[in-house]
Amino acid sequence: MRVRSGRTVRDLRRENRTAVLQRLYFDGPLSRFSLGPATGLSSGSISNVVAELVAEGLVEEAGSVDSAGGRPRTLLRVSQHSACMIGVDIGETRVRVELFDLALTELARVEMPLTANGPRRVERYDVSVVVDHLRDGIVEVLDRADVDPGRLLGVGVGVPGIVAGTPEDGAVVHGQTIGWDAVPLERLLRAAVPLPESVPYFIDNGAKTLGQAEMWFGAGRGARSAVVVLFGSGVGACVVTDDLGPGRAVEWGHLTVRVRGRRCRCGALGCLEAYAGAEALLERWAEAGGRPPAGADEEAALTAMLAAAYPDPGAEPDATALAVLEETAEYLGAGFSDLINLFQPERILVGGWAGLQLGTRFLDSVRDHAVSYALAYPAARVRIEMGTLGPDAVTVGAAILPLADFFARGGRRGRPDTEEPGPAWQAALRQRAAQ
Repeated sequence: MRVRSGRTVRDLRRENRTAVLQRLYFDGPLSRFSLGPATGLSSGSISNVVAELVAEGLVEEAGSVDSAGGRPRTLLRVSQHSACMIGVDIGETRVRVELFDLALTELARVEMPLTANGPRRVERYDVSVVVDHLRDGIVEVLDRADVDPGRLLGVGVGVPGIVAGTPEDGAVVHGQTIGWDAVPLERLLRAAVPLPESVPYFIDNGAKTLGQAEMWFGAGRGARSAVVVLFGSGVGACVVTDDLGPGRAVEWGHLTVRVRGRRCRCGALGCLEAYAGAEALLERWAEAGGRPPAGADEEAALTAMLAAAYPDPGAEPDATALAVLEETAEYLGAGFSDLINLFQPERILVGGWAGLQLGTRFLDSVRDHAVSYALAYPAARVRIEMGTLGPDAVTVGAAILPLADFFARGGRRGRPDTEEPGPAWQAALRQRAAQ
């Protein structure tokens, strides 16, 4: 049966369930009486939807509050233990797998290092090694938390690269900087990971999952437009505006900042990433005469560089390390100015392991350069700040992908290709970002 708007009764029922679940999730506990004005639904619709959700175990009672002269009103909330999600970060130095309940409380985590076995950096991203890490990590977190895989809403995966979808292979990753050329990651995971066929995979760019996490629960909350920057071995960004909806990953690190400049790991010359990514930053320090600790990974080497440039009070800073960092701040500031001029965001937020290490002191210098390079009007209206979710932001954002899909389906599980929820999935992300 179709109503006049073209939507079916089934569509309306799903939308009503979505509205109730989202309101209870973000603003609960709430009474049935409060849910009416909060969702715009009639009392009859509220009663029917709540009864369904309680019967399915998705909603539970959470005490009561007094009413004006009547019986106490029962409070309701989403049952955080009724389902769970897995978030995965395929990072530059490690693969991180985390299991969360519906409240995004961590239940278990596993981290597995990615180390190069030879001179070429891309060797650490051998596809079979990464897939094996994901298989072992997913199995281990479920085992540690003693969770039945049937409770999974899905597995979200943040990857370095561009993600496209095909009917045959699902999500396909084009990661030029890590040597991935059309890797059918979803098909490979389905073949390797012992999960039920009904469990969906949601694979997206890591900068986008970072951005979604900061917009839902971090420093981006309440902003209508923002750019969230992931600063690690390389650099990337997620842009959230009214036009782009829940966010779009942009290959910001591969904007040209210097014609015929340094060779970037993507193969081009003069990319921002060739100057401002942590890998390039450490290379430039060594080329200038610095001494990164032998055998140290990128995170430890960057820690050493920062300690040399910004020593304890009374000690002399290492002039070489300081000069390279100051030049890097200018390159990043120029890159930020491009984001300001192009998108005119309310906020630019910095995350990623390298961004967190560099911190607010370094960001002050970046901010000064960004303002000096950007147009005055948008520069005066943007706030440039650190993200607040720390090193787990990518995995949290990855776990949000199945959670948002679950809301869009009105609290029903299913593979995305078996029951299309229409625009509600994007609406779930957009509504949360605006709150």
